[in-house]
Amino acid sequence: MLIPLLKAQPEANVSFRLTSITSCLALLASCGAYYTPVSFVAQGDQIIASGTIDETTLSAFEEVIAQNPEARTLVLQYIEGSLDDDANVIFSREVHRAGFDTVVPSNGLVASGGTDLFLAGNRRVLQPGACVGVHSWAGSGLVATDLPEDDPEHDRYLDYFKDIGVDEAFYWYTLYAAPADSMHWMNTAEANRFGLTTRGAPALSSATECDER
Repeated sequence: MLIPLLKAQPEANVSFRLTSITSCLALLASCGAYYTPVSFVAQGDQIIASGTIDETTLSAFEEVIAQNPEARTLVLQYIEGSLDDDANVIFSREVHRAGFDTVVPSNGLVASGGTDLFLAGNRRVLQPGACVGVHSWAGSGLVATDLPEDDPEHDRYLDYFKDIGVDEAFYWYTLYAAPADSMHWMNTAEANRFGLTTRGAPALSSATECDER
């Protein structure tokens, strides 16, 4: 089962990994401890990534690509979100700048900040059965959907999508796809509507399958 993360605000820099939404809401003070930072494993010309994005992710990525300079494909096996959205966009911009392709394998999953990372790829591939989750963000007493569209709190995400060449319409879509304490699993039509892949999206896994993954 996916453990959803609330997109973090810079003042808090904490998202809450949920063993279940209900239990975490009752234990907000302790939920931030339950996560595994992203780890990278090189396999030929690919780098396999799994975990939660935090402030250590960029340095770990730089270390693995320095040791494997031939690698240019980042396989996102299971990236459930980010602990720190500023760290996420910095890392994702570096993936884009370095010219990496991104792939979510058939048994893979990206959600929240992991989906933002997937979009940083030069070429983006979703294999049949992949899971792609999106939701809104909340933190520091703010709820994204309560803010006007010209509020500067949106700029972190809008600037990032502009930098990687993704239409800002995708950002606004994520805000209303699901609240911050839930997750919407995208279907093929939605993936194609927002150009998530560079070659057309295949059949993605159902919401039930993604929840169990």
